[in-house]
Amino acid sequence: MSKELPAWEKAREEFVTQWGSLGTQWGINRTMAQIHALLMTAPEPMCTDDVMEKLEISRGNAHTNLKELVEWDLVRIITKKGDRKEYFEAEKDVWKIFITITRERKRREIEPAIRLLRDCAEQTKEEKAGPGREFHQQMKELDEFLSFGLKVGDTVISMKHASALQWAMRVLG
Repeated sequence: MSKELPAWEKAREEFVTQWGSLGTQWGINRTMAQIHALLMTAPEPMCTDDVMEKLEISRGNAHTNLKELVEWDLVRIITKKGDRKEYFEAEKDVWKIFITITRERKRREIEPAIRLLRDCAEQTKEEKAGPGREFHQQMKELDEFLSFGLKVGDTVISMKHASALQWAMRVLG
């Protein structure tokens, strides 16, 4: 006879599943997002075996994704005296999570895109007319737009949480 899960654990399982689906839309794999959600909502740090059991994934899959989450600085390794296992604990402060993900995505996605746009503009700067000139201009405009967005993002993540919310309310209000 299986034991019925408390309501919070059922809700947590749904959250972990859906966070995994959302993660794929944010550019990370489903398992990595599910592990992040599991650790973010865990009352205590979890070891690899706990993560494997809860998500029904292989050791290699758990290890690879935990390592990646540590590299992203979303999860930290916890050691317990007298225990050889590594335990993992996720950052739970939502603002810190936002800042960390924003910085990582900037580094992995936005900065390479800006470099590409600038390289393309540089390669076509001598174009004087026609499609070549139009291409050059399009690359410059995309660079300006992404660079502006990057500056706005950098400004927001440099703010304290309350200040950022006040700023957003003024801008959006």
